[in-house]
Amino acid sequence: HVQLVESGGGSVERGGSLRLSCVASESSYPINCMGWVRQVPGKDRQGVATIDRYDIARYADSVKGRFTIAQDNAKGTLYLLMNSLQPEDTAIYYCAAMTWLCPDSLQIAWPYWGQGTQVTISS
Repeated sequence: HVQLVESGGGSVERGGSLRLSCVASESSYPINCMGWVRQVPGKDRQGVATIDRYDIARYADSVKGRFTIAQDNAKGTLYLLMNSLQPEDTAIYYCAAMTWLCPDSLQIAWPYWGQGTQVTISS
C-alpha cells in the first residue's frame, strides 16, 4: 500500500501560477508511474499528466505548454508546476500512483490516490 499526500492548492487569479506537491510513502513494490488527475464536482475525472521512472512525461492537450510534471525520487515527491492558470483549471487535483509503467493514455485506473487539493482560479 502506498500513501500519497498532496499540498500546494489554493486560489489565484487568471494568469497566475501554483505548484502542487505530492509526497509518497515507501512502497513494498517500486512505483513506476505517477500522475495528476483533476475533477470538477459533477463531472468526470480528467487525467492531467503522468511521469514514469524514466522521466517520460505525458500531458493532456488542455495543459500542454502551461503545466510541468516533475519528480524528485530522492525525496519521494511528485510536483505539478502550473502556469498561465485559467478559470477552467479550477478543480480538485489528485495525485495518483501505480507500480506499472505509464500507458500512453491518461485515462488510468490508478490503484493509489491522494486525498486531493483544491485549486481555484478566479477571473
